[in-house]
Amino acid sequence: MNNLDFSLHQHQGAEDGPTLLVIGGIQGDEPGGFNAASLLVTHYTILRGNVWIVPNLNFISIIRRNRGVYGDLNRKFALLRSSDPEYSVIKKIKSIIDTDSVNLVLNLHDGSGFYRPEYTDAMHSPHRWGQSVIIDQESIDAPYGQLMGMASQVVERVNKALRDPEHAYHVKNTETRLGDHEMEKTLTYFAINQGKAAFGIEASKDFPTSLRTYYHLQALEAFMDLMGIEYTRDFELNVADVRKTIDTDAAVALYDNRIFLDLRDVRSTLRYVPLKKNAQLAFASTNPLVTVVGQGSNYDVYYGNRLITNMHPQYFDYETSPQVVTLNVDGRSMDVPMGRRVQVADSFSVAPRKGYRVNVIGFTQAGVDNECGIPIRRADIMEHYSVDTDGSVYRVEVYREDSDTFCGMVLVDFDTSRQGPAPDQQPHTISPVRVVTRDKGPAAAAHGDSAASR
Repeated sequence: MNNLDFSLHQHQGAEDGPTLLVIGGIQGDEPGGFNAASLLVTHYTILRGNVWIVPNLNFISIIRRNRGVYGDLNRKFALLRSSDPEYSVIKKIKSIIDTDSVNLVLNLHDGSGFYRPEYTDAMHSPHRWGQSVIIDQESIDAPYGQLMGMASQVVERVNKALRDPEHAYHVKNTETRLGDHEMEKTLTYFAINQGKAAFGIEASKDFPTSLRTYYHLQALEAFMDLMGIEYTRDFELNVADVRKTIDTDAAVALYDNRIFLDLRDVRSTLRYVPLKKNAQLAFASTNPLVTVVGQGSNYDVYYGNRLITNMHPQYFDYETSPQVVTLNVDGRSMDVPMGRRVQVADSFSVAPRKGYRVNVIGFTQAGVDNECGIPIRRADIMEHYSVDTDGSVYRVEVYREDSDTFCGMVLVDFDTSRQGPAPDQQPHTISPVRVVTRDKGPAAAAHGDSAASR
């Protein structure tokens, strides 16, 4: 899978029911919509019915913070030439919308100002889009086809959860069939012409991302309730918890979790990241908005439209053994699988293993190439080698002793207040494996520092 292809996540409930399709990121400068869709993927469990989610439809525009790198994707659902660079994207999402089991489609947007049925001022008027539920016409002959009635119920529900009266939602009927040629090109108009109930949800661009996302989730839950879709979520639906969940919801795993990087508070630059020689970079993530993009000789890691870190690689042959590293952490021995993070209160050491050597990045001891068996405290490691900006998380890398073959890494975290996976838990990745679409990897590492001295 290309690292900038959109992904489809199908949440099937244990009990059968209707299917809702939620689409975010059709326009890359609308983070409220694509973050809400992403949280639906990562933090909701569907109990009855089905929810299909495309959180990153226009991924390249998302990472570039652009409405549409190749033009407005939401104006390409009528006639489109096969030469258009987004022709395959449109063809694929149309086929998903047209799937027989899909009953209702929601397209999530962030719109300008505050829609009002009557003119108040330039930012509160019929010409604005924010804080509205959009329909193309009052009804269609299809399940959930009373579009005006359903949109009105959603508006009434969301308006009971407003943070401020100014934030009130209204239904906006574009009456597309009466000659609105721009709206004739949109995703929702395509959907209703395929016999699918379809709505746009607009949060105001005047709000920070967390507040936009909050209102999107309020509207999404109202639609699910009206459809009889049952669900749970693992956070409280308030703005503070939405912000916290967004900010702590990103990690990336490389090469089948041999390397696992929590992106919370990660440094803007990570140097000497051990990547596989003469191979494309394959990764998965805990969030469908996380992707990796080649940037010159390095790699940029994005979370939605935020550039999180730039990885400077160092290339090695790879080996898939051993599967675990034995650590002594604060006097307790534990086997830690590759890719895990372990909390350390005072000190740790790595148990020797025949045929392998260990490099704790940022720790040096004169005359020592293999750092097994050495008790190491936080003060013993140079802080600027930490993975995080707080100077708490450090890499423990394992190599073949007779070569520079990389075997994997674990992270030690001296911040014991931080929540992290237990050593025996598999890092949880939800995105499909993606491949950065260009070959990387010189025949040998080209940095002045060796793997043993980083």
